Amino acid sequence: MKIKVFLLAAGCLIGASGAYAQKGVDNGTQFGSGEDSVRCITNISLFTPYAKNGNYKDALEFWKIAYDECPAATKDIYLYGVRIVGWLVDNETDPAKKAALINDLMAVYDKRIKYFGKEPKYEKDWIIARKVQDYVNRMGENADPKLIYGWTKEAIDEYGNNTDVLAVSYYMYASQLLLGSDPNHKEQFVQDYLKASEILDSQLAAAPEKDKPSIQSIKTSLDNGFANSGAADCETLQKLYGDKVEQNKDNLEYLKETITLLRRMRCNETEAYFAAATYAHKLEPTAESARGLARKNVRDKDYNSAISLFEEAASMEQDDTVKSDDYYMIALLLFEQKNYPRARQYSQKAIDANPNSGAPYLLIGQMYAASAASIYSDDVVLRKCVYYAAVDKFVKARQVDPSVSDDAAKLINTYSQHFPSTEEIFMHPDLTKGKSFTIGGWIGESALVR
Repeated sequence: MKIKVFLLAAGCLIGASGAYAQKGVDNGTQFGSGEDSVRCITNISLFTPYAKNGNYKDALEFWKIAYDECPAATKDIYLYGVRIVGWLVDNETDPAKKAALINDLMAVYDKRIKYFGKEPKYEKDWIIARKVQDYVNRMGENADPKLIYGWTKEAIDEYGNNTDVLAVSYYMYASQLLLGSDPNHKEQFVQDYLKASEILDSQLAAAPEKDKPSIQSIKTSLDNGFANSGAADCETLQKLYGDKVEQNKDNLEYLKETITLLRRMRCNETEAYFAAATYAHKLEPTAESARGLARKNVRDKDYNSAISLFEEAASMEQDDTVKSDDYYMIALLLFEQKNYPRARQYSQKAIDANPNSGAPYLLIGQMYAASAASIYSDDVVLRKCVYYAAVDKFVKARQVDPSVSDDAAKLINTYSQHFPSTEEIFMHPDLTKGKSFTIGGWIGESALVR
């Protein structure tokens, strides 16, 4: 009788223990409950030291139990999990089994996203980027660009300008691979580049100085890839966007995106750009749309209208570098009309907006040189002295802007050869070598006699 009672009591205890035991994967808790929570903690404590020491063979069985039964227990399951499964991949020789193991490896990243995908600094986009990196490294040329594109697009759609830069890099890597196998992907590739470029520009602007070089390196790589992709030529973009601009002439957002894209690609002389700017300006005048219409008027040689529109663009523009370019365009148009005083005025506005721009200085110097004969029509020596002021501007251009150094050097060399000779200076009462000479006419500047 006592034996029966004991067996009955033991059965009840076992049943009760089973009732309270539940895996974490089933009840959504960190470790599970009852005996299963003990089992979870035990297996974590068993696989961790093995994995830390690189003994993945002995870690595997204990890790797999924790991975399957209590996936929310600790991030270590995933930090060591990619190493353990990666070890399995590396040691598998059968191609089919190896491919299956790589799928298992990707699933480790996915499960980490599910349970630990909202941790600061290591959120979903960061995990996706490392997942893709691991996938590409293991698959090499056999990597499926559609998979990479889908994974990274999910991150970009969710995180926008805050997307991990490595994910952005792989997004464009996949998009370019897709372009190589499918010409119909060209328009999407262009849009992908525009989106990726916007993300990186945003992060560059916000990043601390120590982080800027790495972001810039990725951006430079993306820019070069796009430039060499075959999708960046203006003829192609005109074909892609020409009809679509007409179809979206009342869609302001689309028009703005198209204008921005074509400007970035230096295709702001295409009919698509002009049409988009025209329609956008009617809906909502902006600096960009005014600038687009101005360029159209330049093409049509309606310079007065172009000048007014560049003025409008400059008045609305917030970026001083772009504003400087607007003023410089006005100066060029006035130079074309031989209105040198006003052209100099707008060149100076361009310099004031961007002191590091050398082109306005070159233009002023060229205007000075072009005016020499009219200012001193009856004095050859004084006419040559005007070139002093011209060369001074070319020298200044080279000092402030290395990008114009070659052009400045050529102009300096050309006009320096026309300076008055020592004999001419000696014979001219107004000139003394080493002294300042004031040039007359509209120029009204002083230059040192050489």
